[in-house]
Amino acid sequence: MAATSVQAEQVSLPLPRWGGRRAGAGRKPNGERPGVPHRPRAHVARRFPVHVTLRMREHVWNLRSRRCFGIVEGALAKTNAAADVRVVHFSVQGNHIHLLAEAESTAALASGLKGLSVRLARALNRLMQRKGPVIADRYHAHVLRTPSEVRRAIAYVLGNFVSHAVRRGEQAASGWRDPYSSAAPAPGLADSSRTSSGPVSAPRTWLLREGWRRGQSR
Repeated sequence: MAATSVQAEQVSLPLPRWGGRRAGAGRKPNGERPGVPHRPRAHVARRFPVHVTLRMREHVWNLRSRRCFGIVEGALAKTNAAADVRVVHFSVQGNHIHLLAEAESTAALASGLKGLSVRLARALNRLMQRKGPVIADRYHAHVLRTPSEVRRAIAYVLGNFVSHAVRRGEQAASGWRDPYSSAAPAPGLADSSRTSSGPVSAPRTWLLREGWRRGQSR
C-alpha cells in the first residue's frame, strides 16, 4: 500500500498491516470450549506416531455408553479402512477421545481425522436426533518422536479413565483394563474385533511396534 501524502506536507499514517505475523492474527477457535490455538500443525512423517485428542461439544451424550461407544468403534473401523489414518490405540472418555495413530503425512492425518469427525457427527446426530457439528474445536495433535514419548503416551491413553478416577478420589481394581479402550476386549459393547479390520490397526512405525519398549518410564 502506498504511503499517504499531500503537496504541502507529508503526513505519516498508522496504516493497517495485513501481511506477516502478528499477535491475535488468524481465525479464532470455534466451539463452546475453544481451547486449541490456531498454530501451524506439527509436521507429521510416516515414521512418527501421533497422539490425537478429539473433544465433543457439550450437548453430545456420554460417549461411555453402549450406543455411543458402538458408534465410535464403527467410525474408527471405517477410518482405518479408508487408510489415511491408522488408529493403533484409543480410549473413549465421557466427552473426548484419545487416539494413538499413524499417518503418511500431515495432509493424510488431516484428511483422515476430517473423515472421522464427519462419521462421528452423522452417526451421533442420528442417535441424538439432532443436526450440526459434534466436535468442540480443532483436534489436538502431538507428534511422538522418541521411545520414551511413545511409552508415556501409550500409558496415558490406555490409563486415561483411571487417571480421571484417581483425581476424583476413586480407585480401580488391580489389573483392571478400561473396556472403552483398546486396552482390553469389550464383549457386549461392540461386534468388531480389534484387528486391522476393526477399530485398531497393527502398528507399522518402529516406535509403536517395538521402540516404545525401550523407553524408560518415569
